[in-house]
Amino acid sequence: QVQLVESGGGLVQAGGSLRLSCSASERTVSNYAIAWFRQAPGKEREFVAAISSTGSRTYYSDPVKGRFTISRDNAKNTVYLQMNNLKSEDTGVYYCAAGPIAGPQYAYNYWGQGTQVTVSS
Repeated sequence: QVQLVESGGGLVQAGGSLRLSCSASERTVSNYAIAWFRQAPGKEREFVAAISSTGSRTYYSDPVKGRFTISRDNAKNTVYLQMNNLKSEDTGVYYCAAGPIAGPQYAYNYWGQGTQVTVSS
């Protein structure tokens, strides 16, 4: 059972930056693809970014492409999401998830509890 814990959320002004971290309880997380999803109030959870188990492949949704960067440090069992030039529409709860491949939501077996990101305009 892999446990994921997100951190790094907070309140930031539009145009600012945050770095989210997703820390895993086990080294076996290096065998998993990791993704970030987010859910804004009143909206469905949506894909943000994903990274393959080795870190060789990354994927981004169109709204964040060019502003967000996903990376991983398997030695630290941690995946990061660097978020730059934040916009009010980036506000939401951000979740990390682990699964055998980078894919749709149902492909991920393990989920964190989420961290709140609020961008003020």
